[in-house]
Amino acid sequence: MFPSWSRVWVCLLAVATPALVARAQDKADGPYQYKFESIFVGPATADEAKLAELSVEKAEAYLDQGALAWNGERKCVSCHTNGTYMQIRPALSAKLGPPNPAIRAHYVASLEQFAKKSAEQQQESVAPAQAIYLAAGLAEWDRHLTGKLSDETRQALALMLTLQRGEAGWGSLDCWPPYESSAFHLATVAAMAVGTAPGWLEELQDAELKQGVERLKSYLRQTEPKQDYDRTLLLWAATRLPGLLPAERQQQLVDLVLSKQREDGGWSIRTFGAPEQWGGGNRAEKLRAEPEFANPPSDGHQTGLAIVVLREAGLPATDPRVQRGVQWLQQNQRVSGRWWTRSLNTDKWHFITYSGTALPLLALSHCNALPARPAQASTK
Repeated sequence: MFPSWSRVWVCLLAVATPALVARAQDKADGPYQYKFESIFVGPATADEAKLAELSVEKAEAYLDQGALAWNGERKCVSCHTNGTYMQIRPALSAKLGPPNPAIRAHYVASLEQFAKKSAEQQQESVAPAQAIYLAAGLAEWDRHLTGKLSDETRQALALMLTLQRGEAGWGSLDCWPPYESSAFHLATVAAMAVGTAPGWLEELQDAELKQGVERLKSYLRQTEPKQDYDRTLLLWAATRLPGLLPAERQQQLVDLVLSKQREDGGWSIRTFGAPEQWGGGNRAEKLRAEPEFANPPSDGHQTGLAIVVLREAGLPATDPRVQRGVQWLQQNQRVSGRWWTRSLNTDKWHFITYSGTALPLLALSHCNALPARPAQASTK
């Protein structure tokens, strides 16, 4: 067992190559959340002004810039930024147009590099999470952009399943909630990848991969989640992977999510787990010291996630509870295009505002609440 300060170092080193660690530290107190070449994304703050009207363009630009900057600066796949982009943005293609192809190209290159690693390297640190998000992102791209299974997605799914640790799912760090902190969380993303990739399950013949899918289902059915956040993700996975959960269990999880709606119509991630339940509990002191600990406010990440999961679980967009959540999103976008969500980890970067922006866009799309794009001026 590492002492607490050592565990934080291990987690920091896991998300950046050694050459980049010093650069990340130098920018810890800097004015940017994302920065690379001509991309400059300012810090996320709780007191940032709100937009008078929802702006899809600002939110979309923030997502593109954040993912491209992460690709260029960190040169890896991270759950909270480019991993989120590929998991969410393809599903918005019908309404926002196709995602930036450079993000997929980065995924394909990362998949090629990952496949060259030794078996030991593929199990180190955040490597299992990267493999799962590679498969999930490529599966989403195939589902929403081409409608056909690509060779890259087929390769990524096979690679992901070979990294399973028997009946115990995948290895995971426990230091950066809500992403790099839960093996259960990773398993739900893996289940979504398996269920989303067009035609993959139907054409699957490999006996070992079939066994891997069954182990994944068994793990999610038999493992008790640490907190209600992972239970929400379990519900989301069940909407994608047929037969994962019985209808009665899904309804219980729907009721759980609805029970946590705030008076203002939104949801707060901090009500989905006690401080000690996030990761290895190494953020408990920070969370309990927050001034809003007793009554945490609604946030973009959890409000977006709750609506997306409820809609995909079959709750109609016209349901009054869903509509209250939609109204909260419509009224709480910030001038940068983000929705504010305070990090569970540190008050320096607030990278969760990235998923806290992608999820609200998908939630609004699921509820037919995205404003119409302005007409393009004619070039003739």
